[in-house]
Amino acid sequence: MVDRVAIVTGASRGLGRGTARGLARKGMTVYLTGRTVDDLEEVVREVDAAGGRGFIAPCDHGNDGEVQTLIDRVEREQGRLDLLVNNAAAVNVAELTRPGPFWEKDLGLADMINIGLRSNYVASYFAAPLMIRTGGSLIVNISFYGAVSYHFSPAYGAAKAGTDKMVHDMAIDAKDTDLSIVSLWPGIIRSDNIRDLRVEDFPLEMQTIVPEMERPEFTGLVITELLDDPERKALSGQTLIGAQLGRKYGVVDVDGKAPRDWTETMGTPTVFFVR
Repeated sequence: MVDRVAIVTGASRGLGRGTARGLARKGMTVYLTGRTVDDLEEVVREVDAAGGRGFIAPCDHGNDGEVQTLIDRVEREQGRLDLLVNNAAAVNVAELTRPGPFWEKDLGLADMINIGLRSNYVASYFAAPLMIRTGGSLIVNISFYGAVSYHFSPAYGAAKAGTDKMVHDMAIDAKDTDLSIVSLWPGIIRSDNIRDLRVEDFPLEMQTIVPEMERPEFTGLVITELLDDPERKALSGQTLIGAQLGRKYGVVDVDGKAPRDWTETMGTPTVFFVR
């Protein structure tokens, strides 16, 4: 069996880091992007320990030339690219989650649009030709319920809603290829930096949902099942919910639970018009 090759952008922390570990559990070769080598060294060790092969791939996703260099490197070293997970968000989390209206927050949050959303487009742009030549390939753009309900900031919502519409339109362009392109909404993530907190360590208003928070590896596990799905092309262009894919493919979280979807409280994906 040919080793499958993936790129995970924004893999130095959070969802990207955990997604890479999830992919590694299925033995994938994973190129991990981040701004510096130091940010990625520990992630590579985690990927290797989980059963995959990790490669450090420093990349500023605000620099188109560096993104093109990354894709050229993967083609030169591996000759294929089966999976691209666009997760880089260019977000200042502390500023994003600070209370207050958008005009009282740092204007730098607009980078979620002009770097975060744009970086998904740019990485897909440079990767698509190689992925089409590879065949049976998949681009997953990480989005969230913030595409349809208010979360944190208008910049956040615009980036997520833009991702979902962009995926819909990219899939139309790729309809005559064996490249599938989807948007994926994970649940509320219990990432590494809060993994070991007790329920009582969380704010009071969050304590009831802590048991339902997803580990970030779950996203990687459902993505590998989608990549393996011979009917994945029928899903191309759609916005998918990770928890629903988990139920479809029989995937559980690393702690054994079946993650919930949040559609009742946070909304459902927009259905776009196809003429």
